[in-house]
Amino acid sequence: MDSLPPETLSLPSGPARVKWRRSARARRISLRIDPSGGEVVVTLPMRAGRAAGMRLLLSHAEWIADRLAALPDAMPFADGAAILLHGVPHAIRHRPEARGGAWIEEGALVVTGRAEFLPRRVTDFLRAEAGRSLAALVMGKARQVGRMPRRITVKDTTSRWGSCATDGSLAFSWRLVMAPPEVQDYVAAHEVAHLRHMNHGPHFWALVDELTPHAASAIPWLKREGGRLLRAG
Repeated sequence: MDSLPPETLSLPSGPARVKWRRSARARRISLRIDPSGGEVVVTLPMRAGRAAGMRLLLSHAEWIADRLAALPDAMPFADGAAILLHGVPHAIRHRPEARGGAWIEEGALVVTGRAEFLPRRVTDFLRAEAGRSLAALVMGKARQVGRMPRRITVKDTTSRWGSCATDGSLAFSWRLVMAPPEVQDYVAAHEVAHLRHMNHGPHFWALVDELTPHAASAIPWLKREGGRLLRAG
């Protein structure tokens, strides 16, 4: 899939940042909101032109405006800002003179080095913590079902919190590390259950319930609060 840098377009409802993508797998033109960047993503099939995409944008201008307005406020990674780690707020404390990257100290995330590197170092810290936390959850649950994942990766996905490929590879959004532990536990259970059942049928959900007691609370939490996690960074 090819994509271009976002551009700001004037729609009847006001300006909007638009990202154009062309996909060989797409069968029709589609629109979606990318919460992490506060952008409209237009996906075009290979034979579709930009003019057709513009027509779809214009015809959905009010929907776009409503969805963008409903996004939670952005939460930039900056000195003094608060981030969530396993559901607990931590203040970011910048120590430019120090060395060592980033670490937790007395309820704060200490970040060293030059100011322009701070957002990346916060992201790197959270990604590493997500990898450790989710891998531990996955391996424990995988032993329960007798199926080991081929590999476990963390990515910056905006449409799914986790995924299971047909070869048994599991992938998770690193932003899950900001969610409470029970939410992480549910998402890990959901993807491990796919190692046995590559569907969402009754047997799949029965296995999810065997692997975690948190599905009933975690699913609505992600629907309600997930947008906040996508706006961080």
